[in-house]
Amino acid sequence: MIDGLKNMRLAVWHVVALLVMAMWGGSFISTKILLHAGFLSTQIFILRFALAYVVLLIFYHKKLFSDSILDELRLLICGITAGSLYFIVENKALEYSFASNVSLIICMNPLLLMLVAGLIYKSERLNRRQILGSFVTFLGMILVVLNGKFILKLSPVGDLLALWAAISWIVYSLVVRPLMTRYTSFFITRKILFYGIVTGLPVFFIFSPDVPWMAFADPVVLGNYLFLALIASLLCYVLWNKVMHSIGMVLASNYVYTNPLFTILIAAIVLRERITIIAFFGAALILLGMLLAEYKKR
Repeated sequence: MIDGLKNMRLAVWHVVALLVMAMWGGSFISTKILLHAGFLSTQIFILRFALAYVVLLIFYHKKLFSDSILDELRLLICGITAGSLYFIVENKALEYSFASNVSLIICMNPLLLMLVAGLIYKSERLNRRQILGSFVTFLGMILVVLNGKFILKLSPVGDLLALWAAISWIVYSLVVRPLMTRYTSFFITRKILFYGIVTGLPVFFIFSPDVPWMAFADPVVLGNYLFLALIASLLCYVLWNKVMHSIGMVLASNYVYTNPLFTILIAAIVLRERITIIAFFGAALILLGMLLAEYKKR
């Protein structure tokens, strides 16, 4: 009976992980819409984090600081890698590339996480099947990038920026892991939002201080901004930190594989982006390679 309830709770968090991926997949599209409305990448990041932080601070403000300077430093790193650095680079990538392609490249982070974890933890080192999966994933990435360069005429700069965003998220996943056993998901999320804003403000004031506020008069722009701030930033961060704590960091990262599927579908419907057969084949290889790389006999 107890095991049954435990399995049900775990099943719920698996479903939540899938829902978070669907919402984050849609966030690429919302960001693209705001870029088309005249917002710059840094402006989008600062504005969405600012609203999310204020709302979360209103409802969760009893504990303002962590228990040690070391933990506060870790939270600062999380705010940079999952906040300012990650979103500024990711949004900049969207200025050069299609939303679907950026999502596919960032979807490499589970594989990268597995490779890094293998260096840190002996139990996570690659076996032959995982090496094969890595090769298949690399082949899929070549197809996606070549498709973008020669068929969709995308700049390779966007692909490199997206890859850097993926690496930044790996650092966040590794640093936040020990914090999840000592602090609540609400506290960690609020600190990530705070340090993300603080470290992103210098870039904001130097390169993009003139915010096109009048664009919010458009209900479509306002709605997508609220989605990015309250759903993709606030709600999804709280839920994702809870998912990683409940089912584990590596297992949770498996759900990132579904992110490009949601993004491709939404991009085709909302933005009418043209996804070629080559891109779908490359995406299939990426997903297959990642699944092979993550597979372990238990």
